[in-house]
Amino acid sequence: MSTSRPFDRGHTDDLMSFLAASPSPYHAVASAAARLEKAGFRQVAETDAWDAATGGKYVLRGGAIIAWYVPEGAAPHTPFRIVGAHTDSPNLRVKPRPDTGAHGWRQVAVEIYGGPLMNSWLDRDLGLAGRLTLRDGSTRLVNVDRPLLRVPQLAIHLDRSVSTDGLKLDKQRHLQPVWGLGDDVRDGDLIAFLEQEAGLAAGEVAGWDLMTHSVEPPAHLGRDRELLAGPRMDNLLSVHAGTAALAAVATGGAELPYIPVLAAFDHEENGSQSDTGADGPLLGGVLERSVFARGGSYEDRARAFAGTVCLSSDTGHAVHPNYAERHDPTHHPRAGGGPILKVNVNNRYATDGSGRAVFAAACEKAGVPFQTFVSNNSMPCGTTIGPITAARHGIKTVDIGVAILSMHSARELCAADDPFLLANALAAFLEG
Repeated sequence: MSTSRPFDRGHTDDLMSFLAASPSPYHAVASAAARLEKAGFRQVAETDAWDAATGGKYVLRGGAIIAWYVPEGAAPHTPFRIVGAHTDSPNLRVKPRPDTGAHGWRQVAVEIYGGPLMNSWLDRDLGLAGRLTLRDGSTRLVNVDRPLLRVPQLAIHLDRSVSTDGLKLDKQRHLQPVWGLGDDVRDGDLIAFLEQEAGLAAGEVAGWDLMTHSVEPPAHLGRDRELLAGPRMDNLLSVHAGTAALAAVATGGAELPYIPVLAAFDHEENGSQSDTGADGPLLGGVLERSVFARGGSYEDRARAFAGTVCLSSDTGHAVHPNYAERHDPTHHPRAGGGPILKVNVNNRYATDGSGRAVFAAACEKAGVPFQTFVSNNSMPCGTTIGPITAARHGIKTVDIGVAILSMHSARELCAADDPFLLANALAAFLEG
């Protein structure tokens, strides 16, 4: 097979646009869908009967998207090649009664989502974005992408212990952002403001899923601009790479022995247990319906799943120059060294030896170097959607990703070349 390298440095510039346009999971899947539409994909509704037509299709559900491409001549038992990722990131999310305040400050009540580095949200200009649900049941995306909120840090003069004991934040008391002045806090003010921002009539919004985001745009940095700083790279970097890889494979004209799939889930940061999470039925239902729509039986479904492989792509830890002792001494993934293969013998990652061979073959085909990540034995190991996907669907899964610093910060850091190296490896994997 010939070496496949459809992406260059322009991919990273497009990633920056994708990050900026995707302040919430709902915006992220809309951005991914728009890119797939340009590649000829069409949306199918879960409530409709599906046909056996070839070509690219996708399903949207909340903050999740499943997209797949059925090549000409695909049999009902044709296996899938899946790139898995997640669309959510740790942040501050708006509570059901958001309007609050004290001592002349108007504030917005927020709840902590996932495991953010809370100090990274202090003294940062924040916007507000997400999904509004209207009284007729329809939804509308909203994005106030300008300085609107701020979580002010306490001055050092009022807490000298910060210098000796470190910063200690109470999640309930210390992270409520301010957004104005006044003592006249009224229920409904925030939602009324967002109705105006979205061009809706007063009282039209019946529900909301809203979250804060840093309004500072993604940026190259460093003397030679070889670094990329930006928000939500965990894990929109992988969503973007998977979307680009699927679109490239679908339009590349190659004969495909597998059905390539992108599965980007919501709610990974809080356990994946939802109707749009990796531990829910969405992926299995879509894959089964694809088999049955092509005239397949349960036996065909079992054969297809038995030959399926998933690359669970999520960001991982690059060795930190100031905390190298926190890493395994023989495994130091470097920024700029290519994607990482994640391994954990206690199944916090799903990779095994045969999975490593699959990923190594894809990287070799793409001409992409890769590295291996293993946690320090003295440190607890994180996890991803990989083990969940493997256990729930009984399919071989391999955990991979891009090495970054500042994971779960409001603003993360990676090497500018690693995103397009990942995308090239993913395209080679999907192409088979």
